[in-house]
Amino acid sequence: MSNPVMPILEIGGLKICPPIIQGGMGVRVSGANLASAVANEGCAGIIASVGLGEYENLSASKFVSINNDALRSVIRKARAQSKGVIGVNVMVVLSNYEELVRICVEEKVDMIISGSGLPLDLPKQTAGSDIKLIPIVSSARAFNIIYKKWKQNYNKVPDAVVLEGPLAGGHLGFSYDDINNNTAKSLEELVKELVAYVDTLEEKIPVIAAGGIYDGKDIARFLEIGASGVQMATRFVCTDECDVHDDFKQAYLTAKKEDIAIINSPVGLPGRVIRNEFTQRVFRGETIPFKCPHHCLRSCNPRTAPYCIAKVLGDASKGKLLNSFVFAGANAYRCTEIVSVKTLVDELKKELVECLANGIEA
Repeated sequence: MSNPVMPILEIGGLKICPPIIQGGMGVRVSGANLASAVANEGCAGIIASVGLGEYENLSASKFVSINNDALRSVIRKARAQSKGVIGVNVMVVLSNYEELVRICVEEKVDMIISGSGLPLDLPKQTAGSDIKLIPIVSSARAFNIIYKKWKQNYNKVPDAVVLEGPLAGGHLGFSYDDINNNTAKSLEELVKELVAYVDTLEEKIPVIAAGGIYDGKDIARFLEIGASGVQMATRFVCTDECDVHDDFKQAYLTAKKEDIAIINSPVGLPGRVIRNEFTQRVFRGETIPFKCPHHCLRSCNPRTAPYCIAKVLGDASKGKLLNSFVFAGANAYRCTEIVSVKTLVDELKKELVECLANGIEA
């Protein structure tokens, strides 16, 4: 039997091989060091744009400029460290969304991945650039809305689409009850529905599966059902190059399956976290008073929020876990060691090739 060729994820003129996009993780989890290391291995490295600036105790008027400067700096650092594919994740729900997109355009990143809301006007905000535009959705229906809006208003279609399922980390695009009761559709079912819809379109739009993808066997399985590639985040936390504090990584290494839990986030979405003392306080309904000078998330009401999600996640990235928690995917408990990005990607490639050569059950 001949050796199988490593699949290539093609997005416009970009070639990503192996077909892996590293998921954007905020706050300050996937920065320049991780994104550049991933890009150097042929994958797409993604910077999370949320909360990059050290803006505590600043006036609201400086919030936007501080974060703009921070994102610009991180993009330039990543570019200096890699000639590979570098993108930025920009959440629609951010109050400074348009400003962050503008920085991405000015810095000529390779792609913008945008979710946490429908990025209905993203083509307008990136007009004149060659940046690949990739929405994140949780259903074929949501993608249909984006596709029709973009085509009708801007004569533009998405360059690819990420379908994020219910096993992802962080904020989730499903109801709290569906996640907790395990009644949300599986990623496999959601991907099949989206692939079937995309196959009816005149354009070829790559579908990228995300949420709970852990190893090469998972990648092979989703390629088999029609995805063109995958997005992975959780696995990249436990790498040497991940920009987050070592104590954050250690939370993954010590987590057991029963430690992975769902909370109701102040932004109005369920979130998947690793249990700790702080999450127990949250589950008990405790509130942690805070001042909000900048209202960074449109969906958050500072007057009623029990705590500041931005501060909690910012503290977590610095290893201050007594007053914060760690976002994680459903398979975070399976991580058992810290390795280099190269070691991880080599392992994923080996597993993927074996599965393609011998069948998915290999």
